Amino acid sequence: MRATVIHAPRDLRVEEVPDPVVQQPTDVVLRVLRACVCGSDLWAYRGESARQPGQRIGHEFLGVVEEVGSGVGGFSVGDLAVAPFVWSDGTCTYCAEGLTTSCPRGGFWGSVGSDGGQGEAVRVPFADGTLVKLPAAAASDDRLLTALLALSDVLGTGHHAALGAGVRPGSTVAVVGDGAVGLCGVMAAQRLGAERIIALGRHPARTDIARAFGATDVVAERGDAALAAVRELTRGEGAHGVIEAVGTEQSMRTALGIVRDGGSIGYVGVPHGSGTGVDLGVMFDRNIALRGGVAPVRTYIPELLPEVLDGTIDPSPVFDLTVGLDGVPGGYKAMDERTALKVLVKP
Repeated sequence: MRATVIHAPRDLRVEEVPDPVVQQPTDVVLRVLRACVCGSDLWAYRGESARQPGQRIGHEFLGVVEEVGSGVGGFSVGDLAVAPFVWSDGTCTYCAEGLTTSCPRGGFWGSVGSDGGQGEAVRVPFADGTLVKLPAAAASDDRLLTALLALSDVLGTGHHAALGAGVRPGSTVAVVGDGAVGLCGVMAAQRLGAERIIALGRHPARTDIARAFGATDVVAERGDAALAAVRELTRGEGAHGVIEAVGTEQSMRTALGIVRDGGSIGYVGVPHGSGTGVDLGVMFDRNIALRGGVAPVRTYIPELLPEVLDGTIDPSPVFDLTVGLDGVPGGYKAMDERTALKVLVKP
């Protein structure tokens, strides 16, 4: 089959690789119908996170079950299913507590020795604990299938950030980051009842989506000007909750600068220098809580899935460029140059 592999920074190739097969009784092989490129994939693309030459890449996908291991009880050949970006066994104490990303037998798609999602098929370990079945009819509904793909990462990650930020009915929430996760954070805040949602972003195409997802205000300024603008919108107090969806030093400093005393920051931006933006003294003095991390999206999918299916929430607008498998390298380039928000892949 064909799949995307990374050989060096900015050197992605679509190559022939061995077909995936069932290796353990708990495996299934999934034929990929939809995949996508994540903003966190760009750190490998830029050489800021290490990869071995020839390593697979991609961690967001859904598809049809093609082969089933003898120990799998919940799936049959022909089932449509979505995969969260981490596989998990569904039986350990962490999985029982909902922290599937800490499963000792879990792992990330595209890690050394595993299949990546940006290919024609994937071997899925621990299928019963990892995959979530989707209605078969969704396979023929292009818009719905695209919306369901967001369950693999960005929708659940935005939800995780909103929970970390302590979003509650009537609260004021600010969102730092206008990428797909930040926009899904806006949607999550609106879904959880926030009365005011301030989106920080300066790209009209993205802030238009933010408004459609529930943002009541947009702040285009950066740095000290952004802090002043949010403070002005909140009577000088700041937001009850801040969603930090970037992961840089500047984005974390901004989050700390715009959160209200006694408020919370929900952080889900993959850290790349953001630790230097955290001042524990400031957090201590102002009673600021910091919660977040790798989102256990497998835990959130059952809650979010019905609302995607009935159209209550529709994250599909975050996908603004569609490519075939051969177009994946160009899709990375488009996202790296910020001419695309999030690239949908149709193998």
